[in-house]
Amino acid sequence: MEKSAEFYTLEKGLVSIKEKIDALNETDDIAKKDKIAALRVEIEREWAEIVPRLSTINIVQIARHPKRPYTLDYIAFLFQDFMEMHGDRRFADDPAIVAGLAFYKGRTAAVIGHQKGRTTRARIDRNFGQANPEGYRKALRVMQEAEKFGFPVITFIDTPGAYPGIGAEERGQAEAIAYNLKVIARLKVPIINVVIGEGGSGGGLGIGYGDQLMMLEHSFYSVISPEGCAAIVWKDQNAVEEAAENLGLRAQTLLDLGIIDKIIPEPPGGAHIDPEQTFKNVDKHISQALKKLEAMPVEELLEARYAKIRRIGVFEER
Repeated sequence: MEKSAEFYTLEKGLVSIKEKIDALNETDDIAKKDKIAALRVEIEREWAEIVPRLSTINIVQIARHPKRPYTLDYIAFLFQDFMEMHGDRRFADDPAIVAGLAFYKGRTAAVIGHQKGRTTRARIDRNFGQANPEGYRKALRVMQEAEKFGFPVITFIDTPGAYPGIGAEERGQAEAIAYNLKVIARLKVPIINVVIGEGGSGGGLGIGYGDQLMMLEHSFYSVISPEGCAAIVWKDQNAVEEAAENLGLRAQTLLDLGIIDKIIPEPPGGAHIDPEQTFKNVDKHISQALKKLEAMPVEELLEARYAKIRRIGVFEER
């Protein structure tokens, strides 16, 4: 298949306009509001020309964009008084997953998410968002704490996958993820999951099961990365684009298959071009979902959650 242009090349014009907006925001120009509005129109126009050219691998590149908002960015904007909890009370703390309690619109909620790290040092410290078993056990500990006090759970998914290292396997990586799914299935509080970047395999699933699964428009959720799929199926890294096309990892495809419940729109250019608008869009959808889920009796909530995951994989041949 024909190789598509990298998204980082396609977005050069958008980045240039965004830099002008950022520069204006730092000035005292009395006309900056109108100038910024005009520049945003330029971004919309530029984006409208790019969208028809976006391949699936471009979506993967947007989801992995180094300037894309991460879990801690969402927590800072959407929540108040976040109190992070550490450790799984068995082995260690895992910085690849942040978890704790915070106020959301006046109520307490458990907030959990993968964190990749923004700088090189932070990425290494957080293992590029690839959690070890203790990360999933920490997440479950916070979820169970939330259940004890009747707090809703909100998770943000953004990981290449669970860490595949020898130590992780020795400490029960697969068991930790499977046990999370078993316990989460019966937690008696609303659980909302949001894919904000890349949702990689069991690494995403370990904190990605609940009552409402949403995805940002240009995120992806897949059983394996395109690179991993190309290596296993084609044994050729030149097949990455073909693998991406065949994995069905786009948000719209997953919505059509009934795997996710909602697509959260991103501003023109992607979440990294206008993070504040992205936060507002996510906020709106989380708030709407919480109102709906909190109105449901617990038994009805659990039945719907179980039925939801049982429907995945059911299809009709035509």
